[in-house]
Amino acid sequence: MKRPLLLTMILAISMLAGAQKISRVEPLSWWTDMKLPLTLMFQGEDLQDAEVTVQKQVKKNKFAPTEGIQIKGQHNAESKNYLFVEVAVNEPGTYRFMLKKGKNKAYCNYVINERRPGSAIRKSFTSADCIYLIMSDRFVDGDESNNSTNNTSEKGNKANLDGRWGGDIQGIINSLDYIKQTGATAIWPTPLLLDNEPSWSYHGYACGDYYHIDPRFGSNELYKEMVAKAHEKGLKFIMDIVTNHCGLAHWWMQDLPYQDWIHQFPEFTRSTNQFTTSYDPNASAYDRMMHDNGWFDTHMPDMNLDNPDLLQYFKQWAIWWIEFANLDGLRVDTYPYNEKSPMSKWCKAVRDEYPRINIVGECWTRPTPAVAYWQAGAKNPDGFNSNLPAVMDFPLEEAIRAGLASSDVKAGWDDQNRRISCVYHVLAQDMYYADVNNLLVFIGNHDMDHIADMVAENDLRRVMLADVLIATMRGIPQVFQGDEYGQRSADMSRGHSGLRRPLAKAEDLTAEQKQLLDFHSRLFTWRQNEPVIHKGKTMHFFSDNNTYSFFRYLGDEAIFVFVNAGDLTDLPIKQYQEMLAVYGNTGTDVLTGEKVVLDEGLVVEPLGYLIVKLKK
Repeated sequence: MKRPLLLTMILAISMLAGAQKISRVEPLSWWTDMKLPLTLMFQGEDLQDAEVTVQKQVKKNKFAPTEGIQIKGQHNAESKNYLFVEVAVNEPGTYRFMLKKGKNKAYCNYVINERRPGSAIRKSFTSADCIYLIMSDRFVDGDESNNSTNNTSEKGNKANLDGRWGGDIQGIINSLDYIKQTGATAIWPTPLLLDNEPSWSYHGYACGDYYHIDPRFGSNELYKEMVAKAHEKGLKFIMDIVTNHCGLAHWWMQDLPYQDWIHQFPEFTRSTNQFTTSYDPNASAYDRMMHDNGWFDTHMPDMNLDNPDLLQYFKQWAIWWIEFANLDGLRVDTYPYNEKSPMSKWCKAVRDEYPRINIVGECWTRPTPAVAYWQAGAKNPDGFNSNLPAVMDFPLEEAIRAGLASSDVKAGWDDQNRRISCVYHVLAQDMYYADVNNLLVFIGNHDMDHIADMVAENDLRRVMLADVLIATMRGIPQVFQGDEYGQRSADMSRGHSGLRRPLAKAEDLTAEQKQLLDFHSRLFTWRQNEPVIHKGKTMHFFSDNNTYSFFRYLGDEAIFVFVNAGDLTDLPIKQYQEMLAVYGNTGTDVLTGEKVVLDEGLVVEPLGYLIVKLKK
């Protein structure tokens, strides 16, 4: 297989016979005017205690002493095959490092680029966006020639429900117009970096190389091109990253820099998944250790972020991809599994480099205070600040699903888990969040059954109600591929494998699915231009008849939302008087443009909704 141009350019490696060997240097390149100090990790053969010098290329194949890069220090790892070198970057250019031990010398070229103007103050995804989540291997196969490659273990096999199906970067590029038409403004694909496990590698969460795209998805340059093409269409791009664990097939597992680079036990020990130990004042040190240090899975070694070289490695890695690919944000997998203090430092380092960039962490826990603990600025009793700007609102997702999963409209008033009013009780805890508008709100993702699987009787009208909620509530809506038209899992008994299906072709959609897709697209396209939805406050109203209603309001405008998961019902106008007295009772249906008067006698059909815009 032809070596990628970027790797060829950066790793122009030479050595003398019998000398030490440089196999790689990471990060792959760097830039001028970066705030984070740069530490290069050299890996190869017998690099320990090597004398390091650097020269700058002045002509082709000619190098001279330079102040463009200054070596500030170096230190060994435990393995003799690594060397960490701290450098100060002053000028762009191509540099040649020499590592010398006795008479033996090894060389490595390294590129410093000039940073693009305005890079540090790039904008990111906000509550004005709608994020489209892609399961990369199960989305669209745009290039069948890379479904199997010579240098990767698992081969493409669409007949294997647990295997690789060929979705790739080219498939995402080919689908940008479709994604935009759904009303999305940002894209989050599951990890595209190399995952070289012998099986179950398609999900991408067991990284085998943090600096290279999996060749079954494409290349680093194609990834960069994909982001640029998305930007051309007004779509932002978010990278899904994993700091908590790598894969057993990661290249460094054959020779760890330090024995504590990963957490190790005499035998496989899984994390206890007890996030509460992170903030429980009564938790034992042992229980905290078992949560933090246990492995995520048998083939996913747990990284030790308390190792300062590893933490620096991950800081540089995130910043490298943002700068290289011109990314708009990050999503961090399994966030609370990481050691919390190092991850707080990691978040701060990324945001020091890019003050406006948004990072959302997967904090799959409940209740609301347990999630809110992880958001930056939370008023935590222990004083901990994660520096993580955004978190995923799992309590709300759970409430919406529970409220739409039962067709028993006569459920008792206190049966909160079977009525849409359970959403009310989740939002009643918004006081715990530092920033309610920087929550990721969603009704499904790649780790849970499709919303159409879960709603009562698989009725797509209930999926519409779920769409109405996440499109109009506080936060940043995220939609999982296929949910926009009500896709269902292929085989719910197979868990993730049955859930993660390719995007359907337009001609294969049922009439009901087409109707839902049209509704979804109009709703989320409308949302793009409504500051009252993006920034407004919320006032909601309790009901015990399986309905939920609320106002979003900002300045002279308000949006009234009513969702009916029960029987035919009259609008309880008297309940809304404190808002109607301010904004009036006459408005416009946001999707039809028709005039709507909110007064006594207005009826909402079963599984119906209202979204009405009001102005003072």
